[in-house]
Amino acid sequence: MTRLLRLLAITHLLLGSWSQAADHVIVTGGPALRRWENLRVKDEQHDRWWANFVRASTLRMAEIHQAYGAEAKLVWLVYQPGYQTRGREDRVPYTTWISRLAAKHHATLIWITSGEGLIHAINSRPRQSIETFDFFGHSNRYAFMLDYGNEVMAVSTAWLHERDLPRIKASVFARNAYCKSWGCHTAESMSAVWKRTLGIPLEGAKGPTNYSVVGQGKLPSVSGTWER
Repeated sequence: MTRLLRLLAITHLLLGSWSQAADHVIVTGGPALRRWENLRVKDEQHDRWWANFVRASTLRMAEIHQAYGAEAKLVWLVYQPGYQTRGREDRVPYTTWISRLAAKHHATLIWITSGEGLIHAINSRPRQSIETFDFFGHSNRYAFMLDYGNEVMAVSTAWLHERDLPRIKASVFARNAYCKSWGCHTAESMSAVWKRTLGIPLEGAKGPTNYSVVGQGKLPSVSGTWER
């Protein structure tokens, strides 16, 4: 009986340490500039609100805390240049606001400035530590677009392409990691390459996603289907 109690105590300690070590990684891309978007026809404009991706990210943080507990370790990777340039355009300190949101949600904020930086940040996580992974931002069927319509109208200058996925260490993900892209069209190509390369599914959209609902406290919806 004493041995059984000791075994249970050790198991509890091991499970507790694993839970505290687990990472919940959220990647947030940047918004387009209004100076470019205002030149487009109304139905093709993006990011009238600067915080579409930021608000969606904090909603997901709250969801993770509810599901995994208040001590769940949040790692927030944010594309800094997009919020610096949009902040200058709007004359608002968005990067300061994002830092405050990270503190409010007890998230470790890591600024990234390129696709290379994103790969490095992911690969820097401990072995088998990433339990959940979420991407909020512009995307197409082949890539996460960290920047879109910011430096150049309707063009991305920073991305993670499906061809870059072999450079990500599969070993940083937990065996049953839950990964999801909240961008448009990911399930039309990139999800399959992610699964083939990293060995875990990436849920994504077949069709475009809609961020207009995040202001109502809801995560983005899809005009199509979510698929893995």
